[in-house]
This record gives sequence, structure tokens and C-alpha cells, in this order.
Amino acid sequence: MAAARGRDAIVKVVRAVEGASCRCPAHSAGFNPASQRRCQTTETTETEYAVEMATSTIRYGMGVTQEVGMDFQNMGAKKVCLMTDKTVGKLPPMQIVLEAMTKAGINYEVFDNIRVEPTDSSFTAAIDFAKKGNFDAFLAVGGGSVMDTCKAANLFSAHPDAELLDFVYPPIGKGLPVTNELKPLIAVPTTSGTGSETTGVAVFDYEPMQAKIGIGLRAIRPTMGLVDPMHCKYMPERVTANSGFDVLCHALESYTAIPFQERRPRPQNPIQRPAYQGSNPISDVWSLHALRIINKFMKRAVRNADDLEARSSMHLASTFAGIGFGNAGVHLCHGMSYPISGLVKKFKSKDYSDDHALVPHGLSVVVSAPAVFQFTAPMCPERHLEAAEILGYDIRNAKREDAGPILADVLRKFVKDLDVDDGLQALGYSTEDIPALVKGTLPQHRVTKLSPRPQTEEDLAGLFEASMKIY
Repeated sequence: MAAARGRDAIVKVVRAVEGASCRCPAHSAGFNPASQRRCQTTETTETEYAVEMATSTIRYGMGVTQEVGMDFQNMGAKKVCLMTDKTVGKLPPMQIVLEAMTKAGINYEVFDNIRVEPTDSSFTAAIDFAKKGNFDAFLAVGGGSVMDTCKAANLFSAHPDAELLDFVYPPIGKGLPVTNELKPLIAVPTTSGTGSETTGVAVFDYEPMQAKIGIGLRAIRPTMGLVDPMHCKYMPERVTANSGFDVLCHALESYTAIPFQERRPRPQNPIQRPAYQGSNPISDVWSLHALRIINKFMKRAVRNADDLEARSSMHLASTFAGIGFGNAGVHLCHGMSYPISGLVKKFKSKDYSDDHALVPHGLSVVVSAPAVFQFTAPMCPERHLEAAEILGYDIRNAKREDAGPILADVLRKFVKDLDVDDGLQALGYSTEDIPALVKGTLPQHRVTKLSPRPQTEEDLAGLFEASMKIY
């Protein structure tokens, strides 16, 4: 009886927001096992036929950060907006940056009031700083939160009259195109997870909705990413683990996303082609290679901060997966993670700032991964089995219909070996929270439409329920 009432409540809530849900047949059709990878549709809208690859210039090497001052000198920059957070600001990577900037004679101002897992409020504070500074270049030194905040500051300082939701992906925002030229932005990642140094994506918690939302525009992609393995040794153990889980899900989701040629509608103009385009032969190369690095090095990187080979390899894997998902996209793990982060109650993770409740992004993503990939596997079982094999499973006698349970079990073992909190319950959620979690996922069209298997509100509720406990 209680379970029935709970399910009725879930359906009631999601129907209240279904006006924001996609009604196009390509994404509302029921699941048909015979279709494997194809969405069932009678719609005549033409599907996509092209994929466009875009990424930042990447410079990789031990000690490469010391060149950043010369880079701005070569650009002719006169005044640089340097963004970081208060933790990174005290670490050696920041000192190297400051010395390089001073040596090159570059004038800069530091903004370090960046929130880990940024919100609309923290984005606005950074944007206001950038607008007032009259900067001609930007520099982000930190993890994904810093890089995403710096991208937003660059975007909105170039569009001073725009409102925060103007560039956010529909249906939450207006999805407006960029009309003004942005300033050069160099990113120096100090974590090994987001791949934000390669992508045109900036994500933040939108407090009125209590869910993460995103801006996805090629124009906000950093001009250059300086990927310096020297910075990896300063990551605490849980930061290393959660960052790595983000890389893992970037690679898995981009590789199993709907194929680009099945995405619809086809854009009428190339400028309308989204950054997230679906799995494609180019992204596949980067995503699969990232998975191989994860299998070989991630556990070592988490367990031993002095294992420079493992940590530097994961730093590069983050960039590889960033190139992959930055063009293919992600799907349900990320779509579901946004309300998991946004609705956090009291949970605080070890090795993170304790000044506010926080579910680290990588943790919010991986907690649903076993349930998600069991759900999506019937649409592309070969890809799910290939991923399981790369992560160490012997698939020689595996059946296609077992792809979902196999990959789900591989992921459960992987996260258990790295001491991941046991599901949503461990993060402070209960089944009573499922309606709100579903409500926060429904508008995330930017990513959920890339799932190889269309999902109903009941499907999403079931995935959250299955993720309450992992083991």
C-alpha cells in the first residue's frame, strides 16, 4: 500500500512538469527490444547526417604551467582575470602560475570566491567581478568548478545585458546563441575529472530548482588547456576517487549515447548543431582509450598519492574523456546526478570543504551508474559488453542479453573497491525523495535525450529506487 502511494506521488509530480518534457515521438516512444539502438518513431523529421569535432588546444607536459605567462604575453593580453578557489589558491600550482605571470610582466587580478559545485549565486558573483574588471583575457586555475565559473564569467562579460538563463539549454533557459566575441581563456586543471579544459560546457546548481543546469556552447570552450601532471599529487584521496568516477562516466556515457546519425531534428544551419551530438567514430576513440587508462591506473591513483605514473595517467584520461564526451555528450548518469547534487540535505564528503552540504559531482554521477547501464544495455549490448571487457570482465562466453547485468556488476565491484558510499540512502536520500529527484531530472533534455533508451517518468523513478543501495 505504501509503495503504491509512493509511486502515485511520483507520477503526480512528474506529470505536473511534463509540460517541460519532450513530446516528440523520437524521444517518447516505448522501449522495443527488437529495435536495439534505434528509437521507434513515425516522425518524418530528418535525422542528423554529420558530426562536428571541436576541442581546445591542449598542451601537455610536466611543468608546462610555467609557460602560461608567456602565452598571455604572446596574445598581447594587458589585464587578465585569474580565477581560482580558496583551497587551490594556497597550493603550489597557484604559486607557479603567479610566478609565471609576474615574470612575463602580465597584469592580473585574482578572484577566489568560487564555490566548489557552483550555484547561480556564485556564478553571478564571478560574472559581476568580470564585468567590472574590463579584462582582455581569462585564466582558470583549479578543478571543474573553477573552470566552469570562469567560462561563464567570460561569456557574460561579453554579453553584459544578458540574464543568467539566456544561454542555459531549453526548456529551463532560452538557449540563445552567442552574438559577441569572447576573450581568450586558458585553463589549468588541478583535478583529474571534469575535462572542462576541453569543453564548451559550464554547469551550476540553480537554487530555485534545486538541480544542476548547464550552458553548452562551443564559444565558451577554453582557448587552451595546460595539462600539467605536476598538479595531480596535491589531490586528496576522495577528490581523486570522485574525480575519477566522473571520467569513468564521461567515457561510458559518451560511448553508449545514441548514435549521432539517429539524433533529430537535423539542424537547418550548421551553427545550430549542438555541442553534444551523440556517439560518433571520433569521440569513440577518445572515450575507449580513457576507459583503458581508468582500468589500468585509477585504483592506483586513488590509493597512492605518490604514484605519479598513475596520477598523471588519470590526468590525461580526464582530458581524453573530455574530448570524447565534449562532442558526443553524456546521458542518464549525468542527467540524474543534477538533482542528486541540487537537493543535497546534510551530506558532506571527506576531503572537501565542510562549509556547506555537498555531494561531489563524480559521486553524484557514479551512484546511479549500475542501474543506468543495466537499463540502457538492451539498446546497444555490444558496446556495453565491450566496456565491461575493457574494465576487466571476460566476455568470451557472455550473451548479448546479459550485457546489462554484466556491466552493472563490473561497476558495482569497481566502486566498492574504492569505498564509494552505498547508494543514495548513504547520501541522505530515501524513497520519499524520488518524486523530487525525478522532477529535477525531467527538464535535463541536453543530456537525457542522448540516452540510447528513451525513458518515462516511471523508468526514472525505478532507476532512482534501484540506486538507493548499490551493493
